[in-house]
Amino acid sequence: MPVVIPAGVQIELNGSSVSVKGPKGEMKRTFSPLVGIAMEKGQIVITRNSDLPAERALHGTTRAVLANMIQGVSVGFERVLEIEGVGYRAEMNGKNLVLNMGYSHPVEMEPPAGISFDVEQKARLVFVRGFDKELVGQTAANVRSVRKPEPYHGKGLHYQGEKIRRKAGKAGKAAK
Repeated sequence: MPVVIPAGVQIELNGSSVSVKGPKGEMKRTFSPLVGIAMEKGQIVITRNSDLPAERALHGTTRAVLANMIQGVSVGFERVLEIEGVGYRAEMNGKNLVLNMGYSHPVEMEPPAGISFDVEQKARLVFVRGFDKELVGQTAANVRSVRKPEPYHGKGLHYQGEKIRRKAGKAGKAAK
């Protein structure tokens, strides 16, 4: 399945190295020489030499990573975290994210290059935005690890739409 190149995105192929440039940023990555990458009619086509399982896996992975690179530099990626719990809140200090999560001190996090934080106070949402899907996901996981949701009351930081497995606790055990 070819990867369509949207308008405003420039791609440079240099053997197994691919450079993608768009309105949101610029990314460069080197892929395995076992798969071939070529541009045909405004699309990127990925080919493989044989049907060995390792090459088949590399073929799909290469295509997915290239599609994510193109989507990242043209549209970007976003992960949303929700804050749940009395007294838990997030705020911005310049470009840094400050989390008050029930510790004796606020936790301040500086975004890595290419990542930006945003906070919606009313809904208690933290947005992690960037053009590198891998980096956005890892940064969101690092923010979530400040106070993971606990299973009894669900308090903490969790991804939007994440289902938290709840435990009954002492009172629920005694009722059985």
